Amino acid sequence: MKGFVLGVVFALVVLVGGIGVYFRWGNPAVAVADKPFPFEKQIVRVPLGARIEREMNKPPYAGSEDVYVNGAMVYKENCAACHGVPGEDVPYAKWMYPVAPQLFKKHAKGNVVGVSDDEPGETYWKVKNGIRLTGMPAFQHVLSDEDMWDVTLLVKNADQPMSAAVTGELTKK
Repeated sequence: MKGFVLGVVFALVVLVGGIGVYFRWGNPAVAVADKPFPFEKQIVRVPLGARIEREMNKPPYAGSEDVYVNGAMVYKENCAACHGVPGEDVPYAKWMYPVAPQLFKKHAKGNVVGVSDDEPGETYWKVKNGIRLTGMPAFQHVLSDEDMWDVTLLVKNADQPMSAAVTGELTKK
């Protein structure tokens, strides 16, 4: 039995040491252009989805013209640089890892626009807390709750026709 335990300990030391050597002197995937590690997406998505589900809130109010106009101003200032505006994608977004979704564009598969199929509480959680290792920052110390909900409700309804006031704010140079 003693030999078995020593064998297991030796195997763990070699495994941990090998991983350390690989990360220090190997060629691990750290550049955006590198292929992802096996199961990398699953390792991140499962706990992210579980946490959002536990912590997501319901919107404190419904969408309206005023909400969408304010949401468009907040979006243009804080989100459009990575997530684009109607009719204008961000060229470098597809070279980010993971790719920054264009929130006013239909998905390649299906009829969904941006995150319009997500629950508002899920999008709000992502705006408020950000997503580690994606480039999505946390806005909880930058924007008010009202601004975060306004932009959330705006992108939730990105698949609906928007008024000229809203589209004007989004496309204003």
